[in-house]
Amino acid sequence: MTIVASATAGQGVGPLLRAWRERRRISQLKLALRADSSARHISFVETGRSRPSEEMVLRLADHLDVPVRERNALLLAAGYAPHYPETPLADPALDALRDGMERLIQGYEPYPALVVDATYTVVAANRGIIMLLEGVPDSLLTPAPNAMRLTLHPDGLAPRIRNLREWRGHLLAQMERQIALHRSDALRALYEEVAAYPVPEDRPEAEPAEPAVYFALPLRIEHEGRVLSFVSSISTFNTPMDVTVAELAIETFLPADPATAKYLQSQVG
Repeated sequence: MTIVASATAGQGVGPLLRAWRERRRISQLKLALRADSSARHISFVETGRSRPSEEMVLRLADHLDVPVRERNALLLAAGYAPHYPETPLADPALDALRDGMERLIQGYEPYPALVVDATYTVVAANRGIIMLLEGVPDSLLTPAPNAMRLTLHPDGLAPRIRNLREWRGHLLAQMERQIALHRSDALRALYEEVAAYPVPEDRPEAEPAEPAVYFALPLRIEHEGRVLSFVSSISTFNTPMDVTVAELAIETFLPADPATAKYLQSQVG
């Protein structure tokens, strides 16, 4: 196992905790009440007049819902060792996790599902996803496919997405929220890359006899001459104790209309 954290060089834990508190829009008093402390002590910690214990750093991070990687950064800034390991996904210690994720997304078939890491590298995908990726060039599929590139690159799925501008806006907003929570140069570089891709005009389509009513923004994508509609859901692990596990996300695509569900069912076998 390896441990990686991204503490800001030369910056104490106080300013970092204050930044997280302000980001969460929580007053010193409210945070103190939640953490069984006092507003005075929180103030002293944030200004550097008091050094918090390791337990206090973890408690405050928990009440501020700080991501696991950033909790390690807070500990380092306070002068303590990182608390959460970062285990490579290929490590035998995560065999059961990988097997469970594979079984989960395979059980979701024929509907598409995939697993991505913190920078949207695809670490597992089922046959529903592979079906949608038919015709995508190998240059986007190897050596490690990236979900954002696959979706937004002009040689990827972008030309097939009927509501590309809406779906692109949704994905970029999602990345912006993640960048606000994680000091990740790799994630920011990916965002700048995919945001710069050219955006073709949305494909016109005939109005259906009865306009569809969606309960969430759909992904409307062409496949073999028909338009399939999906709504997506993202799941993460509850109370992760490892940086790698904390940054994994399982995205599933649910048919947004009966026609899409019927077509996917016809592909089973």
